[in-house]
Amino acid sequence: MYYYYNGWSWVLLLAAIILSAVAQFKVSSTYSKYAKVYSKSQRPACDIARQILNFNGLGNLPIQQIEGKLTDHYDPRAKVLRLSKGVYGSPSVAALGVAAHEAGHAMQDAEGYMPLKIRNSLIPVARFGSTASWILIIVGFIMGALGLVQLGIILFSCVVVFQLVTLPVEFNASSRALASLEGGGFLDSGEIVQTKKVLSAAAFTYVAAVLVSLLQLLRLILIFSGRRS
Repeated sequence: MYYYYNGWSWVLLLAAIILSAVAQFKVSSTYSKYAKVYSKSQRPACDIARQILNFNGLGNLPIQQIEGKLTDHYDPRAKVLRLSKGVYGSPSVAALGVAAHEAGHAMQDAEGYMPLKIRNSLIPVARFGSTASWILIIVGFIMGALGLVQLGIILFSCVVVFQLVTLPVEFNASSRALASLEGGGFLDSGEIVQTKKVLSAAAFTYVAAVLVSLLQLLRLILIFSGRRS
């Protein structure tokens, strides 16, 4: 019976690896493609983000340039929008989409968007769970202490819940981004279609992350069940 569970666990692991690789390839290739397509306005992403923030009453919120590739994010604690060097000064449709997406998160924070508040409240638990869960699981299996393994699985489940809550937050930020870019006249209809492809590829990485975590969770449960048997 243990070999039955263990065999399926390896199938799930392989599926998770393939899904994760596909998601990363999709977002990387899509972004690279449209990073070379400049918007007709030729305005850099930082200016567009500034306009979007100003229009939504967030004129005092700073925009910073940071190092790294696709490290763009909105920091709700520091109340600052950070754009990577490749996005900050770029007028490409990909860069504008990324910048507008992060501005969307700032808008969510300003209006108290409930899924974002729930997600932010789960960050400490998710951070602890992502590290402690694997330590408990590995130590538990080595020592034969299935109680530790079970606790590790419960903590890992918290990470899965966090990722599930993240989905509506990201989808909503992308919807806000597209509405702002189109409504503000920053991109025409054809450029909106291109930007939507970039944001959809990025969204797929979050969906894939959830699916990968669910596969990992199922794999852990199967292995745990096999050991108990």
